[in-house]
Amino acid sequence: MVAPVLEISGFSHVGVRVADAERAREFYAKLGFELCYTDAKDPVLVLRNATGVEINLIVNAVREADARNVLMDVPVKHAGFTHVAWSVASIDQTVSALKAAGIGITEGPVRLGDGVSCFIRDPDRNVIELREERHPGP
Repeated sequence: MVAPVLEISGFSHVGVRVADAERAREFYAKLGFELCYTDAKDPVLVLRNATGVEINLIVNAVREADARNVLMDVPVKHAGFTHVAWSVASIDQTVSALKAAGIGITEGPVRLGDGVSCFIRDPDRNVIELREERHPGP
């Protein structure tokens, strides 16, 4: 094994490019995120949930009429991060809460490895995986 150049100790946040700040804030509020910082110079809003998970909304996307995600919805596959995956305690409770909030599930629940996931899209078509880890017993 090659010695690492850096010692990465955790995950800080994810940056999500969006076209409309208020529309994105309303969507992520349904997932439990609240605005905690607005940058004075750059179009960045920092949202955080009660457990400290952070999202930076980068408000500079062009709103396109065809509403496609260039990383996921076009035949030519471009390099880039395709989605964020967040842990949830219960996929069943998550599915119920999403339905109650009017958030459509685009895939799942589906078993992937040692977990069960469902996928949703934000208003800008960014993909979010919600995953319950189900480690096999002894």
